[in-house]
Amino acid sequence: MNKAISIAIDGPAAAGKSTVAKLVAKSLGFVYIDTGAMYRAFTYAVLKKGLNPEDEKQACSIIDEVKIELLPGYIVKCNDEDVTKAIREVDVSSNVSYIASYKDIRLALVKMQRKMAEKVSVVMDGRDIGTYVLPHADVKIFQIASVETRAKRRYEENLSKGIPTSFEDVCADLRKRDYIDSHRDFAPLKQASDAIPLDTSNMSIEEVVDAILDIIEEKTGVKRLC
Repeated sequence: MNKAISIAIDGPAAAGKSTVAKLVAKSLGFVYIDTGAMYRAFTYAVLKKGLNPEDEKQACSIIDEVKIELLPGYIVKCNDEDVTKAIREVDVSSNVSYIASYKDIRLALVKMQRKMAEKVSVVMDGRDIGTYVLPHADVKIFQIASVETRAKRRYEENLSKGIPTSFEDVCADLRKRDYIDSHRDFAPLKQASDAIPLDTSNMSIEEVVDAILDIIEEKTGVKRLC
């Protein structure tokens, strides 16, 4: 493959983007880039520092101090600390949308993300991949699902990881995050004009992956490896 191909998968929190993107990348032999994990890692760093994530000036004050690494096996490191599980805790989930709304933090992380996609074929998921991070992506998917469906998925995911939570809290958190993500001034959550919408409310993970792989093959000619 001569040209690096980029696949952008956007959508609201807990729409199943990361799970789907990992499987799509594996099926194609592409590199998966979890942008959400990067914002979560930064949020973790802000909280660990004792800073207020709702205060933009405080949060942005540590931009030069934060080093984020995405390693094989979906390991996430922040300043050399393995934070893979910690970034899924409730305190991080409740504050990541604030961090992701700050322009200077987004600019710093987007620069990293674009550099990752320059030389290798990638599947990247997030809120603004198709509209801002990779506006010229070869394929753009906007993955949605009802709040109730997303809350059920996130609730079950948290339980499977041993993270204490309640379904009601998850619902409330998702509604709050949807509002913040779609109303932020810089690079808000929205469907790109050339993105293909995919409502996954009544679809299994396997069905979603197959649907996206079919779209990719139709758009690019790239076939699944497995």
